[in-house]
Amino acid sequence: MLQALALSRQALPACLPNPPVACLLVKHDLVVARGFTQAIGGNHAEVQALNACNCDSADLTAYVTLEPCSFVGRTPSCAQTLIDSGIRHVVVAMLDPDPRNNGRGIKMLRDAGVVVELGCCEAEVGKFLSPYLSHS
Repeated sequence: MLQALALSRQALPACLPNPPVACLLVKHDLVVARGFTQAIGGNHAEVQALNACNCDSADLTAYVTLEPCSFVGRTPSCAQTLIDSGIRHVVVAMLDPDPRNNGRGIKMLRDAGVVVELGCCEAEVGKFLSPYLSHS
């Protein structure tokens, strides 16, 4: 997750006003793809990583610095995109406090049978992401 945190810095400043999120896809302890949030209207981190991945989703784990979005806005739902990709294990640093999400992405993943681990490196990621998150 700390590698994903370091990668998330590359999203700045182009991603604003979206938060600088990163996603690593890991297979057998090797990072096979990386992604971070693009400029507004562009792909979110999960989609960037999936697009960069050249292997099937069997045994992939997604490490995401912020809960995948559950809603469709300018881009599709990242939680649904992960589900549709066939990834069965997602590690998330922290919940997204955006009222349109705030646990809904985690619920979508779990309801689809995806194993979700929440809270990995939460303090470190939270310290970095907090200024970019909507707390209303």
